[in-house]
Amino acid sequence: MCDAAAVARVVRIAEVEPFAGEVRWHPLRYALGVNGFGVNAFSGDAGDRVIEEHDELGAAAAGHDELYVVIGGRATFTVDGEEIDAPAGTLVQVEPESRRTAFAVDDETYVLVIGATPGEPFTPSPWEVSSQAALYALRGDADKSRAALAEALREHGDHPHVLYNAACAEALLGEREAALEHLIAAVAGEPKAREWAAKDSDLDSLRDDPAFPV
Repeated sequence: MCDAAAVARVVRIAEVEPFAGEVRWHPLRYALGVNGFGVNAFSGDAGDRVIEEHDELGAAAAGHDELYVVIGGRATFTVDGEEIDAPAGTLVQVEPESRRTAFAVDDETYVLVIGATPGEPFTPSPWEVSSQAALYALRGDADKSRAALAEALREHGDHPHVLYNAACAEALLGEREAALEHLIAAVAGEPKAREWAAKDSDLDSLRDDPAFPV
């Protein structure tokens, strides 16, 4: 009999440690090493937001056509103002231009999200891997942070949001020169990055440098 571990990557969502902010994000694509499409999961208890409000046309998005699958609990989606009751087993497909969000109705609600840009080879959304780089650095996992950072810069190295998140990760990792270089480039490409930097504690180690954008 074949060893399943030799022919398939197996993870359980609850065992993929989430990043907790506005939503609890389980980075499944990264955990599984998936390169053909985007796949993530979000979880929460009753009343928690499980899908942040967004569309897929924003500056850090990738124009993905997204499929949301409620695999545990129950959620309420709002898509372009329309509410959708989504118990476990419900699939909700959302076009890139539509605004969407969702809240958990029951405890232990899990939503699986699969996405890709129609008609194009898959590349991760700019927000995904660059956010992971900073979040892993905050968690103290330097190896995973550097791996995510390398992927983000390889795929979207000229994107201001990626450059900003790279600067945050590098500042947290003690890579001061690279962090300042990427922060300055981020501000040049996205003036709002100056406002983000003014109150972002990830960048505190850089504030005494004359080159820090103020």
